[in-house]
Amino acid sequence: MTLPQTPSFRLDDKRALVTGASSGIGLAGAVALGQAGADVVLVARGLEALQAVTTEMTAAGLSAQALQLDITDIDATKAALDDQGPFDILVNSAGLARHSPAMQTTPEDYDTVMDVNVRAAYFLTRNVAAGLIAAGKSGSLINISSQMGHVGGVDRAVYCATKHAIEGMTKSMAIEWGAHGIRVNTLCPTFIRTPLAAQTLAIPERRAWIEKMIKLGRVGEVEDLMGPVVFLASDASALMTGSSLLIDGGWTAD
Repeated sequence: MTLPQTPSFRLDDKRALVTGASSGIGLAGAVALGQAGADVVLVARGLEALQAVTTEMTAAGLSAQALQLDITDIDATKAALDDQGPFDILVNSAGLARHSPAMQTTPEDYDTVMDVNVRAAYFLTRNVAAGLIAAGKSGSLINISSQMGHVGGVDRAVYCATKHAIEGMTKSMAIEWGAHGIRVNTLCPTFIRTPLAAQTLAIPERRAWIEKMIKLGRVGEVEDLMGPVVFLASDASALMTGSSLLIDGGWTAD
């Protein structure tokens, strides 16, 4: 008999675009893809931090280039992708949060969070897909969502709304682009120890609540997401599209 072969997790000869790549989950995703063999273009607004990460990756023998870009500028982002693409892999990790009770949400905070987490993510994903379709290539597009795209959270009405929107958009895009061999999935972490989560984790009662809700009893680390990013980017997940990969320590299990 012929034994089945495990599909490769390697990403050699693949080009990857990672947004929000200067810190946190985006940085970890960029490193993970680079370690798997991809040529990684790192995107963020702040050039100094972005160049520092790129320099460290290059020094470690990884293929990495910095691209300073504000993805909320839809036209500038499209022009950059047209110039740099096509990309076989997207990790859309740029995002922000302005937490408050729903009764205290300001229109300005609502618009700011929606602009980055939904509007910019939507057109970025669409533009990467357009480059692949024009080139006749398949690809894997990964939107960093959240467990909060599946449940609600205290003081997180706007943030949850953006992540639920990402889940819906991802499913629809997966349906539309499946015929082109383009897969679109979300990665949904629990609370991860990053600069974005630092303020919440610094509040003892919130930290205790988080650790109670996470069935494994600990806050996540960025390293917990590196393997899942490579899995979704690689042929190991070749039949997976329109799906959510929950890395939540069991938060949503009940």
